[in-house]
Amino acid sequence: MDVALPHYRLYSECVSGEEPGRWRFVLREADGRQRLVASDVEPGVHGQRLELLSAVRGLEALDRPCRVTLITPSIYVREGIRYGLEDWKTNDWRWESFGRMVPVKNGDLWRRVDQAMQFHRVECVTWRLDPAHPTLVATSAHVFRRLREPLWRRWRYRLFRLWVRSRRRVTAGLRELAQAAAVCF
Repeated sequence: MDVALPHYRLYSECVSGEEPGRWRFVLREADGRQRLVASDVEPGVHGQRLELLSAVRGLEALDRPCRVTLITPSIYVREGIRYGLEDWKTNDWRWESFGRMVPVKNGDLWRRVDQAMQFHRVECVTWRLDPAHPTLVATSAHVFRRLREPLWRRWRYRLFRLWVRSRRRVTAGLRELAQAAAVCF
């Protein structure tokens, strides 16, 4: 009998700007009931290794088999999980670089990811967790605000101006007509 596995969302990131080597993950049930947040500083660790370490620590925080959606800003982690792990494992954690077989970068952490994937069903997606350029944020906020309001609100000023112009034309036409009539009588 197949028992449905609990589903978790694992958000992992490297926090840059505060202090180098800081990683963090948020583990949350898909329905949002439980939440676990962990962060730490690894001195001397940065870049892709830190991104991968954050994901590894999040996967290792789960104590029973689960379905995990790993959400990370790292394309390195996503592509490694999707495409690299199987090849690296069959090639004894080596990959071909310019015709030579060389050890996989961060191989110790990738082995830990592989161990966790024996235990969990992991799907990895990338998500932008860092703040975008201020101009893009302002532009997108304006666009979304405009999309949320009804169409007639977006066009009401233009429609009002058209109505005013047409009314002025009608009024001007009536005025001319009245002047012509006054001249005739």
